[in-house]
Amino acid sequence: MSDKHWRKPARRPNRHVPRTPEQQESDTTEKLQKVLARAGVGSRRGLEKIIEEGRVLVDGKVAKLGDRVSGYEKIQLDSKKIICTPAQSKEAPRVIMYNKPEGEVCTRKDPEGRKTIFENLPKVLNGRWVAVGRLDINTSGLILLTTDGDLANKLMHPSSNIDREYRVRVFGKVDQPMIDRLLNGVELEDGMAKFTDISVDEEIDSANRWITVTLMEGRNREVRRLWESQDVQVSRLKRVRFGPILLPSKVSRGRSENCTEAQIKLLQKITSESK
Repeated sequence: MSDKHWRKPARRPNRHVPRTPEQQESDTTEKLQKVLARAGVGSRRGLEKIIEEGRVLVDGKVAKLGDRVSGYEKIQLDSKKIICTPAQSKEAPRVIMYNKPEGEVCTRKDPEGRKTIFENLPKVLNGRWVAVGRLDINTSGLILLTTDGDLANKLMHPSSNIDREYRVRVFGKVDQPMIDRLLNGVELEDGMAKFTDISVDEEIDSANRWITVTLMEGRNREVRRLWESQDVQVSRLKRVRFGPILLPSKVSRGRSENCTEAQIKLLQKITSESK
């Protein structure tokens, strides 16, 4: 090829744009309240107040609202060490379904020495299990736990509008007017409460039967208190569903099973769509 036909190749534009120190920091750090929320300490909004109160230390120094951390620091809340997941971690959150037996409590450590649900859970390499709500000691059935405390808080928040379904064995007369009252709402000591659905298995005039109920909240002993407000005794109570997650029959009491990737994405979608 002659020199007159040769043209210098066009120079490709340099697509690499150097990042500022602030951009580099944002890639490896997150806001302190977000890291703490993921660790299951509380909600982001609640943690902002805690940080402002000077109750959080990062590497021995009082943290300020707006501080960013990587998760590798020594973080303490009220002098208690918090185990955090590093901001750089790309590991997807784990969610498990646990079939809680009666007699177990949902606290991490019980001062009375009773067995807790955390004793039967699989080990977590980084982080810890955070329970999505609680079941009282006499209630069995489904409880979700996740390694993402922020997700747990969102699932528990009323704005997520997640219903819970229970199987309850009651003793006492249950008639249609009573069912209507429980669906319309009754006044409890902490405000109005109601079931969104009631399904009676046996004849309605039977004195001892299984009933399936659904409600949108997770207040303390709410299912029991609703029935007790009608002078009906609850002898057995089991949660069988939390939102889209149904407790599989193959998961025996005291055992757990991983939620599928599709189930986890569905839970994340529910919380992202909530107002």
